[in-house]
Amino acid sequence: MSTPLKVAVLGCGSVGSQVVRLLGEQADDLAARIGAPVELVGVAVRRLDAPREIEVPEGLLTTDAHALVTRPDVDLVIEVVGGIEPARSLILAALENGASVVTANKALLAEDGPTLYEAAEKAGRDLYYEAAVAGAIPILRPLRESLAGDRVTRVLGIVNGTTNFILDKMDSSGAGFAEALEEAQELGYAEADPTADVEGFDAAAKAAILASLAFHTRVTASDVHREGIADVTAADVASARDMDAVVKLLAICELRTTAAGEDAVAVRVHPAMIPRSHPLASVREAYNAVFVESEAAGQLMFYGPGAGGSPTASAVLGDLVTVARNRLAGTRGAGESAYADRAVLPMGETRTRYHVAIDVDDRAGVLAAVATAFAEHGVSIQTVRQEGRDDDAQLVVVSHEATDAQLSATVAHLREMDIVRDVTSVMRVEGENE
Repeated sequence: MSTPLKVAVLGCGSVGSQVVRLLGEQADDLAARIGAPVELVGVAVRRLDAPREIEVPEGLLTTDAHALVTRPDVDLVIEVVGGIEPARSLILAALENGASVVTANKALLAEDGPTLYEAAEKAGRDLYYEAAVAGAIPILRPLRESLAGDRVTRVLGIVNGTTNFILDKMDSSGAGFAEALEEAQELGYAEADPTADVEGFDAAAKAAILASLAFHTRVTASDVHREGIADVTAADVASARDMDAVVKLLAICELRTTAAGEDAVAVRVHPAMIPRSHPLASVREAYNAVFVESEAAGQLMFYGPGAGGSPTASAVLGDLVTVARNRLAGTRGAGESAYADRAVLPMGETRTRYHVAIDVDDRAGVLAAVATAFAEHGVSIQTVRQEGRDDDAQLVVVSHEATDAQLSATVAHLREMDIVRDVTSVMRVEGENE
């Protein structure tokens, strides 16, 4: 075999420690698959004395990450530090120094991916990031390579395990959001500060990456409409159950046709009701799944553990093998594909269906008045269910497809009506044809 390829790892947390472990345990297999040995030459950390899941071989730990990635003998850099800085500066330094890069940094890719792609292109090196979305699930490479000859029209995914665990517990046990979140934290599925997960920031970053690859258009996290699950109630989940549906936090990336007849991209993250017959409805606990629709291949589903040290490290090592093979062959893999340069639609122009729960006075003419309010804003009603109580009633309306702007105007109108006591819930309905 040829001279060993030298690898530097940035970060030694839950993912980085497993990468280091697998590099050691699978050294012989990796060498056989690549065609050359890989030699770990350094692991950059913030603190040398911090407790770690594994014992790093003596002499490899360093706190000088910049010096490590700019070593003249480093061929490959694995970045699993996360966050924007210093990760961005370190990746750019590694590429400028001639190293190829494997990263799991979804936040950085979603915020400033083009800068990284351009740096990789200029350096003639690889930038791979399968582990940035859905952990061990191979989804980015199929979008970037396997489906490169097809036209992807929709990507619908559960890409955050924390929120899926919470919503699954609310559905299976009838628990409220706070109770389910507490259980998720006790079991280690949610951080002490769960904001990035429950408010949808994590899923929005992943949605931006998925949309960019699927539709050959630059999409950033700021382009993604984002809503979290903190306002999902036990009543919402129960109402979904009455419709034989479940509530999931979905990342939805779609090709849409504008009024001018041109293709545009719509990207959003929000809770939605999906029928229990849909494949994504059966995704339980902290698992992830991504449902892809394309013109030639039809419907495809990718399922598996979406987070965790070992699953994510598996994706990192898969990229490492590919990048190392390219390095030996003197070539590089596919770079950024943004040739389509499609417009990203604002949320107000995005079309979907809606579930609206309305508390109203229980008297004659109420249903007709509510139906008129929907009609005035161009929202067609598919079904209505009414539940009476002592002196008021609840109407549960499911609409046909309408724009978000039409629905928002309808809800504002309803809240101004004397007969309406409150609009208690508005949730989108996905995953089935009308």
